[in-house]
Amino acid sequence: MTDTDLDQSYSAVCEALAQVGEARAPMLLAMLCLSLMSRFERADQVLPLIANALAQSDEGDADGR
Repeated sequence: MTDTDLDQSYSAVCEALAQVGEARAPMLLAMLCLSLMSRFERADQVLPLIANALAQSDEGDADGR
């Protein structure tokens, strides 16, 4: 994915989150994650991505964000 593609995709997610609102954002993100995970062939391709996202989330909690 090019930088332009990544930017376009990120912007589309942000716009979708704004459109559904804060209350429905978790459901949108869950549905998006499941859809994207289904594109991988094996769990061992997805599990490191989950672990990385969790680690980054934990770092944010430790920083008080």
